[in-house]
Amino acid sequence: MKKHVISTLAGAAILAGSVSAQAAGELNFYNWTDYTPDDLIEKFEKETGINVTMDTYDSNETLLAKLKSGAVGYDLAVPSSNFVSIMVSEGLLEEVDVKSMPNYKNVDPRWQGPAWDPEQKYTSPYQYGTTSFAVRTDAADVTCESLKTFFEPEGEACGNVSVFATPEEVASMAALYLGQPYCDDRSDSLKAMQKLLQTQNKCVKVYSSEGMIDRVATKTVTVTNAWNGDAMRARLEGTPIEYCYPKEGLVGWFDSLVIPKGAENYENAKTFMNFLMEPENMAMVSNFARYSNAIPASTEFLDPELATAPEANVPDGIEVRVSETCGPKFVKSIDKIWTKLRQ
Repeated sequence: MKKHVISTLAGAAILAGSVSAQAAGELNFYNWTDYTPDDLIEKFEKETGINVTMDTYDSNETLLAKLKSGAVGYDLAVPSSNFVSIMVSEGLLEEVDVKSMPNYKNVDPRWQGPAWDPEQKYTSPYQYGTTSFAVRTDAADVTCESLKTFFEPEGEACGNVSVFATPEEVASMAALYLGQPYCDDRSDSLKAMQKLLQTQNKCVKVYSSEGMIDRVATKTVTVTNAWNGDAMRARLEGTPIEYCYPKEGLVGWFDSLVIPKGAENYENAKTFMNFLMEPENMAMVSNFARYSNAIPASTEFLDPELATAPEANVPDGIEVRVSETCGPKFVKSIDKIWTKLRQ
């Protein structure tokens, strides 16, 4: 998950992976596209005197590649839970004693010491939600009943499908449809997934992790990969869209704030982590991005429609299977399948 551009990190030095020492009072934030409300950043800057600049990405894979390249210049990033353990194992994150921060007391106990960071040494909570697909409610040949609509579309839907540009969440959805466990690297399972993705490919109009909902709004596509918050925002803006809860289940995710290794403004990043765990501040993110958060006291400040929105309430009997960190054999195999698919 995932995101809103406030300003772009300027300067070729940052983009090239080198940057001069940052002056006090700066914070360089690397986050998902269209995921950060302007008013939150403005409030933080006013309260702290720290100037925030923003750069954005469209997938966990893009973030991981940037950090692995040794790029310097980012003080905060927002990976999903299944990528945190990868970043920790590869020494890409700074340690942070999140539990000692004053506002940590506001975190829901069920999200304290999560499986991907049991000692809370690297992460503080951002948002969580689900990944599925969405459809135009006025389109022919589409229903939300099954992932078959997404992977094996029929009739007019074929040729009008939008799929994420990277394989991580698509592979997890495929596993649900095929009845496989996540990260199943057995030969037969990989062949079945490859066959399914090849079948879907014949009906895909575009592979992109940005602008999915806009394409639905403009009738460019009728079926699209979607995160629940994006779908809710589109519906509230008047798009005839339904976020789907297929019978096979959907993918769950949890995003966290982390400090990349070598961050120039380490203390300012910690200040933002603590700032975001304040209930009113976390509510600003949920009210903008339309995802759930781990701060129960934020409920007082949330827009009323969040409590009853269909995109935020999974129906009884529908499984939400949280993303897992896959082993190198599976990752290598899926990357190979995906590369060949996109050629």
